[in-house]
Amino acid sequence: MSDKVESKEAPEAATEEKKGGGLNIAALLPAVVAIVVAPLASWGVTNFVLLPRLEKIIKQTVAVSSPTEAGAPKSEETKSEGKAEGKSEAKAEGKSEGSKKEGEAGGSSNSYTFDNLLVNLSGTMGTRFLKTSFIVTGSEANIQSEFESNKDKLKDITLNILSSLTLADIEEPGARNVLREKLVTAYNQALGKPLAKQIWFSDFVVQ
Repeated sequence: MSDKVESKEAPEAATEEKKGGGLNIAALLPAVVAIVVAPLASWGVTNFVLLPRLEKIIKQTVAVSSPTEAGAPKSEETKSEGKAEGKSEAKAEGKSEGSKKEGEAGGSSNSYTFDNLLVNLSGTMGTRFLKTSFIVTGSEANIQSEFESNKDKLKDITLNILSSLTLADIEEPGARNVLREKLVTAYNQALGKPLAKQIWFSDFVVQ
């Protein structure tokens, strides 16, 4: 009798063990599904949600940064304006340089300009210099043409008078007035008539 009872209990235990094994597999199913489904879900989100949004943003950025059709003509207009301004400035500079070269007269027919004259001062052994520019004015309108026709001779006279000055001569009170009188007298003697009346220094520097 005891053997029969044991044999009946044994199949029941085996059945319970099989049930227990079935329960364990069922518990693992959610984890297996999650492992399989998660990559698929992430792939779907990336391809169908994120990528379309990124493409849309990139297109909008490119559209904003690219020049519009209305902006292109403006750039051309700016270039043309810049060229026109450059030409006008070049013409103005050419005219101003031309006026200076014509007789160096400062734009007046009754005046003449000696510009940027540089001489060694007497007694300084070539260590001190006088740099000066000045305008000679006269009462007659033909002083410009007279000085222009005798330019080389008058410039030589001017350099001789300036280079004969000493540092002490320049430092004396009223030295410029004395120099004015010397230059005017020398010019009128060289021209043979009293054309020069006054001299105005625009630059007088001892270096």
